[in-house]
Amino acid sequence: MDDNRMKLLILFSMSVFLLMLEAKTADPYKVLGVERNASQREIQKAFHKLSLQYHPDKNKNKGAQEKFAEINNAYEILSDEEKKKNYDMYGDEKGNPGFGAGHPGDQGGYTYFTSGGPGGNQFSFRPGEWQSTGGEGASKSFSFSFGGAGGPSSFGFGMDDLFSNFFGGNGDSMFGGFGSRTGSRAGSRTGSQSGSRSSSKSIRAINSCDFKKEIAVQGMTWLLFSFTPSLKGNHYVESTVEEVASLLQGALKVGSINCETELSLCKDLGILPRRMPRVFVYSYKASDKGSLVEYAGDLAVKDLKTFCQDHLPRFSKRVDLKSFEFSGVTLEKLPTVILLSTKKDTPVIWRVLSGLYRKRIIFYDVEVRDVSDPMVRKLGVDALPAVVGWLSNGEKNILKAGISVKDLKSAVHDLSILLDGFEKQNKKVASSQPRKAETDFGDNHIPVLSGSNFDALCGETTPVCIIGAFRSSRAREKVESILNKVSQKSLSRQPTSALGSRDSISYTLLDATKQPAFLNAFDKSGFKSSDKLLVAYKSRKGKFAAFEGELTIEEVEGFISSVLNGDIQFKKTWQKPVLK
Repeated sequence: MDDNRMKLLILFSMSVFLLMLEAKTADPYKVLGVERNASQREIQKAFHKLSLQYHPDKNKNKGAQEKFAEINNAYEILSDEEKKKNYDMYGDEKGNPGFGAGHPGDQGGYTYFTSGGPGGNQFSFRPGEWQSTGGEGASKSFSFSFGGAGGPSSFGFGMDDLFSNFFGGNGDSMFGGFGSRTGSRAGSRTGSQSGSRSSSKSIRAINSCDFKKEIAVQGMTWLLFSFTPSLKGNHYVESTVEEVASLLQGALKVGSINCETELSLCKDLGILPRRMPRVFVYSYKASDKGSLVEYAGDLAVKDLKTFCQDHLPRFSKRVDLKSFEFSGVTLEKLPTVILLSTKKDTPVIWRVLSGLYRKRIIFYDVEVRDVSDPMVRKLGVDALPAVVGWLSNGEKNILKAGISVKDLKSAVHDLSILLDGFEKQNKKVASSQPRKAETDFGDNHIPVLSGSNFDALCGETTPVCIIGAFRSSRAREKVESILNKVSQKSLSRQPTSALGSRDSISYTLLDATKQPAFLNAFDKSGFKSSDKLLVAYKSRKGKFAAFEGELTIEEVEGFISSVLNGDIQFKKTWQKPVLK
């Protein structure tokens, strides 16, 4: 090789390594301002604080976007156990020792490059200097050696490999593939800095099967975010979600949905990401079926936490202990529990449990002053907070008094064990109770509506007819039991300003499976989504009002009282209801 060729190779090699020096990843510890022994929690907090400060949507200053990308890149390294380990050992998150590799015992990160053979070329690179010596018989093979005891010693490759590996060329041309490889490297770094990592190991990736089996209508609140790997801000959103999830651990679960790999799920849910990842809560605030509610506020931990707490289940009914009718709870086939505490609002723990057990146990809660309250003493409770339960046969149990809470997660776990045991106890009691015959209610039994008795029960001479519709034997038992009890109460026996007659209301049952056309007259859907419901029907006016909520003594009494007082808005029927 002539001297000019050799000099050109030397100069070009130098430019390669200088470019590598410039491309060296900034020290992630310095970028985030944390010590090398910082915990993941400290790293996460530092990242979140800086992300909030330099987020492009909030910081319009020059250089803020680059700083934000640098912060994301640093967090990507330090939040990943393998990448962090590699960086700590080699100064490179991929585990490739190179310039500035900080390994204990090395020579300040010096890296040496030599070409083999006596009289061969030698390149020694140290901070601030470089030199080359040449001679005849120079070899085209280079080897890399790294100082430091215990570190990697050397590895070698040919000159062709040098250009091929660094620039994507085939080695035939000295500058082959330079532009394309540089672009690829820049794109790779940009993608990394913008948050291409799919999701943290602490956040579970959700697919369509997971959503159907573990999220939809299961009673647990989920904090979810949707993204695609190419979106900016993935790490920023992910960090905020992780921190909120850790603060509300036990109250909710957290997951991520990659809309690149789970496109059909994202389309079905209507959660395709836009310019940034989107955050949702699977909420039971508005419906017992659950629904996705998007978070549209500032992505600050405090604000998102408040939003999540506001969307926790609310299936526990808050009552006044003085007016709470303990005898009424025995009508339900399900066990009933009530929480006594000094809290002004339903505690988070109780709301979480009311969602998990919403179809298995009936929940109430009440605020009390202290254990000296006469009603508290009447229940036999000597310490607060306390949980009192009633089995379906009316038997009272003090499930727990003087509840101590270490943290939310352990409290939910411990009380879940308590409720599971109480539910099993109720099943044993229910199985030992003899079933009542359909007409075993004496003079107060609720008749089943039919073509032969319709005029007598719900004809035009009856101002209001309360119809309890059911689609299963279990639903019938519950509706019949509640209406039988309510029909004996004074609210339906006294004259009202709206109706003015002692016999102003009648109670009947309707088998919706045998009389579907009857309900279709009220609503074209025939209320097919409801296993049980109440319909208040005014035959003379051809109007009705329906109640499809959870049927409890209190709710049914409230509905009927509103009907009697004229507080319910009635609607016209589609057609006159007819029975077979």
